[in-house]
Parts: sequence; C-alpha cells; structure tokens
Amino acid sequence: MDKDSVVNELCELLQKYNKEGIELTAETKLGSDLDVDSVEVMDLIMEIEDKFDIDIPINLVSEIESIGDLASLVFKRLEAR
Repeated sequence: MDKDSVVNELCELLQKYNKEGIELTAETKLGSDLDVDSVEVMDLIMEIEDKFDIDIPINLVSEIESIGDLASLVFKRLEAR
C-alpha cells in the first residue's frame, strides 16, 4: 500500500465528518476544515487502528493537522510492522 492509497482510504473514513461536503484532499485540515473535535479524533484513531491493523501512540495524535499528516503517520506505522 502506498501513501496515496492511505490518503484515499482516510478520505473515505472521514466522509462522515465532512458536514460541509468539501472535497477531501491531503491538505484538508481536520480541525479548521472538517471541525473534528477531540472526541471525534479519538473515535477516528480507533477506526484507523482497526482498519489498518496498526497502533497509533496517543502522543503522536496532537501533531496531526491535515489528512496528509495523518496519512504519513499511518504509512510510517504500516512500514514499521
């Protein structure tokens, strides 16, 4: 799986948070564009962990701003398996 595939998978997962119906790209900001709050982020992280069969350390979540940031983290965790 390459990084673009990870971005596409994440965009699909994030559609339910896309209340404004904007186009989701790697540059889409989770907070300012999608208005995802901290509880939703934790739900999302659990979904991602299940979908990709990875663990995401909670201390890394605070550094994530965009879908691209999230995809990079997921891709690194996939490579580390």
